[in-house]
Amino acid sequence: GLFRYKMVEGLFPEGHPYYHSTIGSMADLDAASLDDVKNWFRQYYGPNNAVLVLAGDIDAATAKPLVEKYFGAIPRGANIADPKIEVPTLAAAKNEVMKDRVAVTRIYRMWAVPGMRDKESTVLDVATGVLGGLASSRLDNALVKKEKLAVSVGASNQSMAQAGMVLISADVRPGVDPAVVEKRLDALIADYLRNGPTNDELERYKTRTASSRIRGLESVGGFGGKAVTLASGALYMNDPGFYKKQLADLAAVTPAQARAVAAKWLSRPAYALTIEPGARAAYSEAGTAAKKPAVAEAPFKGTRGALPAVAEVKDIDFPTVTRTKLSNGIELVYAQRDAVPVTQAVISFDAGVASDVPTALGTESMALALLEEGTATRDSIAIAEAQERLGAGVSAGSSADRAYISLFTPSPNLGGALELMADIARKPAFPAEEIERVRGQILAGIKQVKSNPSGLAQMAMPTLLYGKDSPYAKMAAVGGDEDAVKKLTRDDLVGYYKAWIRPEKAKIFVVSDRPLAEVKAAFEGRFGDWKGEGAPGTKTFAAKAMQTAPKILLIDRPDSPQSLIVAAQMTPVDPFADAIALSTASEVLGGDFLSRINMNLREDKSWSYGVRGAVARMEHAVPFTISAPVQADKTGPAILEIQKEVGDYLSSRGVTQTEFDRSVISSVRKMAGQYETAGAVLGAMQANDFMRRPDDYQDGLAKKYRALTIPQVDAAARGAIDPKRFIWVVVGDASKVRAQLDSLGLPVEVVKPESVGVAAKAAAD
Repeated sequence: GLFRYKMVEGLFPEGHPYYHSTIGSMADLDAASLDDVKNWFRQYYGPNNAVLVLAGDIDAATAKPLVEKYFGAIPRGANIADPKIEVPTLAAAKNEVMKDRVAVTRIYRMWAVPGMRDKESTVLDVATGVLGGLASSRLDNALVKKEKLAVSVGASNQSMAQAGMVLISADVRPGVDPAVVEKRLDALIADYLRNGPTNDELERYKTRTASSRIRGLESVGGFGGKAVTLASGALYMNDPGFYKKQLADLAAVTPAQARAVAAKWLSRPAYALTIEPGARAAYSEAGTAAKKPAVAEAPFKGTRGALPAVAEVKDIDFPTVTRTKLSNGIELVYAQRDAVPVTQAVISFDAGVASDVPTALGTESMALALLEEGTATRDSIAIAEAQERLGAGVSAGSSADRAYISLFTPSPNLGGALELMADIARKPAFPAEEIERVRGQILAGIKQVKSNPSGLAQMAMPTLLYGKDSPYAKMAAVGGDEDAVKKLTRDDLVGYYKAWIRPEKAKIFVVSDRPLAEVKAAFEGRFGDWKGEGAPGTKTFAAKAMQTAPKILLIDRPDSPQSLIVAAQMTPVDPFADAIALSTASEVLGGDFLSRINMNLREDKSWSYGVRGAVARMEHAVPFTISAPVQADKTGPAILEIQKEVGDYLSSRGVTQTEFDRSVISSVRKMAGQYETAGAVLGAMQANDFMRRPDDYQDGLAKKYRALTIPQVDAAARGAIDPKRFIWVVVGDASKVRAQLDSLGLPVEVVKPESVGVAAKAAAD
């Protein structure tokens, strides 16, 4: 949590414009007066210091008069000149150690380097990417895959306008001496600076980067999308089209150039920082400056004129979805999108965490993790290199009810990418040496989950919410049970794979710019003859999920400056019933920024940075959950406020006309941008299939929202949500919050983080 403060303070001298973190500090914020804030705004937030980008279905002839009308009268602000910045070089190597509540030791090597306005910045992007930014990077191959000294590594160049920071890191494998990893890391860096990258390494990095940029530019908004890309170029480089030059510069980097520039900047003294598990040192959480009384001011009298009426927003035309089958019976669900030449696909298996082995939790996650770590014809390095050469990505993962093997590829490389996907899906080798490496990574991941407040809550809630006998209770073993993972054998993993990752349980979803006939033929050639081995696995949901009685489980995490509150209940809702009314109620209550709970705890009370509540739909359960990180001294009062808001909503103060209109109108109008990418369409196709909805569900969605009524929304909420049945999990410092919780009228149980899984299971008995 405090790393970024250390990073900039270690690399830049005091007084340097990049010396402080842009998020600031609580001490500075507490010391700031209202006039400080206003003066800052007057100084920097003027139209002559701003960039406005309009991206989407708009043209300059239409846009410019409107921009002039609504923005043109705003007076200029102060003239702003960029500060003069030099890239600092440390006088000597600097070594520091900090402790925090982390699961593993992390080793950093860092340097201040030129920013994006310097051409060497792009060269450093390439050089650091090859060193530690690829799945087949030098550091990953050596420290993680071959020597098994680290569970993960990374290297990147973080560029600001006039300076940047190269960060190289390694997370030490538990049981390994950090000093050994430090020595080996430094040796690998030194060798790279002497010899540089190969041309093949450079080409793999360039292909992957170009592919990622193409994928990002499919989106109008969002980071990596058209608007931000244009705005960033205009703001930092005075050139909205800078991304084109950057890609051209990237393509031109040679091995000799990468070696020379990396050696120039990374041969200088490094800032070495090690973060070790331990008690966090005291720090200034908040200042004690006396609050300055606000000065009454005359109301603002300016006007920007009447806002225009909102024109008609046409209902979306969701892509036509076609279903067909491969010769072995696997269903293929297809939609065509041609905004960019990419293909995205998912093979979805009826498996998921609910299919995990109850006596060996973690079998499912470990088996999926190993799919990419070796096949009958490729080892893990060859798999990573093949993806990079293709500009493709193949990954495996799961939800509560499904397992996934996902593919992204530029469409010209569809054939090669599907060959790789089929190799991974059909011929995993589960090699012994990779099993041990992945086992270590999973065990380290479990430790990291237990060191994180969200992870602890995620481990505690499922057993309490679903009951210990429900297959969904397996979600409490995030990553798996440590003792079970330590004992898993190759036969265990192969057995799980054969039972669950098989054609009878598979369904293929594809969104591509290529026509269906070509896509089907490509999948038929790689998956049409796939046959399962042995008997398929089965999931048993003998009874409905049964939650425990209302209570508060307090997970004692000393020195936590805030508490994480998670409230949940099981609803009686049919998972496949129409979701519109209840989702609208959930949005008004806790689903978006303007929701009642968020406006209360964040905007009115200022106790939280953000609170959210939502309904989740699984195949056999529909829980309602609220998540609220709050300052520690307001833990008990925050729970009371949540109870009050939910209770009022369900009894005396249902959804108002304003809230209803806002939610419905927002839901209808945002659809225009909701399905703009192939990935979004692919997700909607899977959701429709999972929820047993028609493939053209989105086409009629706007009409359903317009037909919705306030009584329907209130009835849906009152039939599903009951705050008296909430189970509460609180992660925080018991010495600060226990007394607050004891006054709430619910039984309170306190447990230590290390016993979370055991305590939750016992509480459900």
